[in-house]
Amino acid sequence: MSLFTGTTSYYRQFRPGIPDDVAAVLDTAAPAGPEGRRRLLDVGTGTGLVAEALLDRFGDIIAVDNDADMLAAAESALRPKLPEGSSLSLVQSTAEDFTPPAGWRAELVTICRAFHWLDQAAVLALLDEQVASNGVVAIFGDNSFWVAGSPWKEAVRDVVKGFLGEQRRAGAGTFQHHNRPYSEIMEESPFNEVEEVRVPVHRTWTAEGILGYLYSTSFAAPHLFGDRLKEFEAAVKNRLADFSDNDTFPEENEFLIRLGRRDRK
Repeated sequence: MSLFTGTTSYYRQFRPGIPDDVAAVLDTAAPAGPEGRRRLLDVGTGTGLVAEALLDRFGDIIAVDNDADMLAAAESALRPKLPEGSSLSLVQSTAEDFTPPAGWRAELVTICRAFHWLDQAAVLALLDEQVASNGVVAIFGDNSFWVAGSPWKEAVRDVVKGFLGEQRRAGAGTFQHHNRPYSEIMEESPFNEVEEVRVPVHRTWTAEGILGYLYSTSFAAPHLFGDRLKEFEAAVKNRLADFSDNDTFPEENEFLIRLGRRDRK
């Protein structure tokens, strides 16, 4: 069973997309490609949110994920929007096992909301052979409901803990992760010139959107609740009612983008 079993439809509908300001940072960071046709490698693409945000900025895109259902959702969403003359390949593979076509090198690699699932040092080492000589690796994401602090988010997180336990779930197991900054890990890789860019984002949620988001995660996937799912939904809505009388819940968040380049000294 995948960490994200049963989450695909929620992921596509309720996960926030990549803001235009973030797409602009990534676009600006990536160098020109051969004959003006830049290549993008999106690792851990999920339902294709990053590739979608960059679809008209890169002419040759490979998007990789190990979840077949996620890739099918990405295919359905992205293929109809693909600009004429552009290329899109969706590849089912882990980041650790992926090999691009012979001679293919990306001007930009994106890893969004996925680096924590990877063998980080190993993947960065592999990318040394998959990135153009002046290419960029971008590792980025916004804060999840589990860690981002606001009173209503903390209340929702407490409800999740009440149903599933104090430790953050990761599918059938619990989430295991180090606390080392990603920039520090990148500095030990071939992409050791690291620039950090922060892009603030404001969102407004509804109770339905919050539940949909939770069901898109590995820590609150629907199957984890078994026959208590409706009970969980009622508990979340009841708790959220303490924070709004019109079903609106503001969020201040940010994307932290780490841009890694090879040291040219």
